[in-house]
Amino acid sequence: MTRAIRFEAEASEELADAATWYEQQRPGLSDRFLGAVEASVARIGAWPEAAPLAAGLGDDQPVRLAPVRRFPYRLVYLVHEDVVRVLAVAHNRRKPRYWQDRVGPSRPDEQGRDPADR
Repeated sequence: MTRAIRFEAEASEELADAATWYEQQRPGLSDRFLGAVEASVARIGAWPEAAPLAAGLGDDQPVRLAPVRRFPYRLVYLVHEDVVRVLAVAHNRRKPRYWQDRVGPSRPDEQGRDPADR
């Protein structure tokens, strides 16, 4: 069963910022980056519990870290019963664990719905 993937607003912004940066470095590189992210998202959807757990957060918040192949990024996410919440699109070497305050109860989406209610 493939689970739905939902990017938190902050993660979507980080993804857009990284893609913009790659495009500024070399035209077309953002497409390769976004393709690599899409491949990671597909792997998460198919095997959500395959990525390693983030160390030091406790068992009550099993945050997982999926690499983005060929780019120094990872997707930080939580697996819920019917949805995967991507909390961050995090660079591997910048601001370690800056995303930790995003871990917690699910937040409403843009329409005010709690993902747990869908």
